[in-house]
Amino acid sequence: MSQAYTGGCACGAIRYEISVEPMFQAECQCRDCQRMSGTGHGSYLTFWRDGVKHSGQAKLWDMVGDRGNSKTRAFCPTCGSPVYLTSAAMPDLFTVHAASLDDPSRYRPQAVMYTVSGHGWDCLDPALTKFDRLPPM
Repeated sequence: MSQAYTGGCACGAIRYEISVEPMFQAECQCRDCQRMSGTGHGSYLTFWRDGVKHSGQAKLWDMVGDRGNSKTRAFCPTCGSPVYLTSAAMPDLFTVHAASLDDPSRYRPQAVMYTVSGHGWDCLDPALTKFDRLPPM
């Protein structure tokens, strides 16, 4: 990899640096991501956790996904920006919000998840692979 992925919250209180390439990049149209983003989907890059360094104290919010697994959303308690997610079912993974990247143009979505919850007004790239819910593991 030529350059680390860096980013953080809007006010700079939370920062991350990731020294590995993302293993998956996707749009998610589930209702949780719609509510979190305030629009039709969330945009994410998922990395192996061993390449991640982060600083700052995030506020954590735990929720249960549709497969019954706990996932934790991390956001800045000062500015409210969503920054990253983790999952109890996949503890070796670290997912960041594409908009939290210092250079969001590095985001290259590969798929759309939870199209079953999508809205006609949320126009995503029609060439992306689509899944009604989560992709098969």
